[in-house]
Amino acid sequence: MGMIKYIKEEMQIIKERDPAIKSSLEVFLYPSFRAIIRYRIAHYLYKKKRFFLARWYSQRTVRKTGIEIHPGATIGKGLFIDHGHGVVIGETAIIGDNVTLYQGVTLGGTGKEKGKRHPTIGNNVMISAGAKILGSFTIGENSKIGAGSVVLSEVPPNSTVVGVPGRVVKRDNVRIPREELDQIHFPDPVQKEIQRLENENICLRNEVRKLYERLDEIEKK
Repeated sequence: MGMIKYIKEEMQIIKERDPAIKSSLEVFLYPSFRAIIRYRIAHYLYKKKRFFLARWYSQRTVRKTGIEIHPGATIGKGLFIDHGHGVVIGETAIIGDNVTLYQGVTLGGTGKEKGKRHPTIGNNVMISAGAKILGSFTIGENSKIGAGSVVLSEVPPNSTVVGVPGRVVKRDNVRIPREELDQIHFPDPVQKEIQRLENENICLRNEVRKLYERLDEIEKK
C-alpha cells in the first residue's frame, strides 16, 4: 500500500510540473518516473548492503532511461526530472524535497574528495538544463541555477546563480522555483558588466572632452 501511494504521488508531481502531460497514462512513459521508482528500489538494496545488486539494478535503469542515479544518493520527496537524459546524481549527493532537475544536470564530485564528495541540494531548488554542480557544498533552499552554469561553491538560500563559474546574481527570490519553473528569464551578469564598461567609457570620454575644452580656453588666454 505504501508503494502504491508513493507511485500516485510521483504521478501527481509530473502532471503538475509538466504541461505536456495530457493524461495520467502518459506518466508511465516518462523516463524520470521510471528512474525515480527504480532508484527507490536500488536505494533500499544499497541500505541493506546489497551493493552489487543495487548497482546492477541502477545500471539497468541508466540504459533504459538515460538517467544515472547512484543508489547511495539520498533523495527527498517530490523530485521531478524533466526530460532527464544525461542527468547524473552521485553517490553522496543529498537532495531535499520538491527539487526540479532538467536534462543534462550533473550533481558530481571534483575527483579529489573522500567521504561526502557530492553536493547537497536544499528544498524547492530548480537546476536548469546542462548545469553542473561539482563538489561537497550546499545549494540553499528556494534557489535557481541557470542553464549551463557550473557551480563550484556554496549558494545561499533564495538565490539565483548563472555563469561559468556560477555566481549569485540575485538574492531573496520572491517565488519558490517549483511554483514558477522559468529557465530563461535570469539576470545576465555579462550584459551588466558590458553596460557598466560602456557607462565608464562614456564618463571617461566626457572627462577627456572637458579636459581638451579647458586646455583650449587656457591657450586662448
